[in-house]
Amino acid sequence: MKLGITFGQLNPAFFEEVAVAADARGFESAWLPEHLVFPIRVEGQLIPGEDHPPVPPTVPIFDACAYLSYLAARTSTIRLGTFVYLLGIRHPFVGARGFATLDIVGGGRAICGVGAGWLRPEWDAVGIDPATRGARLDEAIDVVRRLWTEPEIAHEGPHFPFEPVAFEPKPVQAGGIPIHVGGESRRALRRAAERGDGWLGMQHTPASAAAQVDVLRRLADTAGRDPAAIEVTVMGEVAGPDDVARYAAAGVDRLIVTPWRRSREAVDALHRLADAVPEDLTPRP
Repeated sequence: MKLGITFGQLNPAFFEEVAVAADARGFESAWLPEHLVFPIRVEGQLIPGEDHPPVPPTVPIFDACAYLSYLAARTSTIRLGTFVYLLGIRHPFVGARGFATLDIVGGGRAICGVGAGWLRPEWDAVGIDPATRGARLDEAIDVVRRLWTEPEIAHEGPHFPFEPVAFEPKPVQAGGIPIHVGGESRRALRRAAERGDGWLGMQHTPASAAAQVDVLRRLADTAGRDPAAIEVTVMGEVAGPDDVARYAAAGVDRLIVTPWRRSREAVDALHRLADAVPEDLTPRP
């Protein structure tokens, strides 16, 4: 089982310290949430049928690729990803350039976690119809893959058409940076099954994860893809090897954990968890 951490429940003052500690103890990945802007009016559904809890619009937001590139310089082996990046709210040139830069400065450690976005007023704020966000994301995924792998690219599409361009340098990872699709809706699962290298789920128990994995596998099979080729990542709670085994049995490949309750306790909590599940970690020499 791959074990990762998220900065989503951490004071930004502790991001670097926690990333360095997680890297040293062998955690596989670290994930940074992302928004372009928080409007004063915050509304939307992250999970279908459930309104997202209120978010103060003053919550600090960082340019994800820039911040992760800084953390890449402070770490050695831990992979660095977004959970999730709003690829479709920007032109694909912007996202492709940021993640390519991250992958290069990190030596091939970038993971591009993307989502259509739940915060509809965020799209209103930049003058984009929120109803188009899914279609824009689908098109953007196709474009960035080509930018990362082809020597010359032109694109005809309803949202991002452009004449032939070159895009250099390419990412370090052969075939481009892996794209993991986040979301709990049927459409998000279908997008992951059809276009993703992986699926990013929200907070799950082993039972709830297994139910979504079953849907994902059936959608992948319908799309003509090997379900086993789609990496499954969810957030969950782990105290020891038995918890890890239950998630593995549910079809989960990676668990993102936040074993702390307060930011100042995060590093100690990481050490305790690493001591509890050493067989799932690869400490840095």
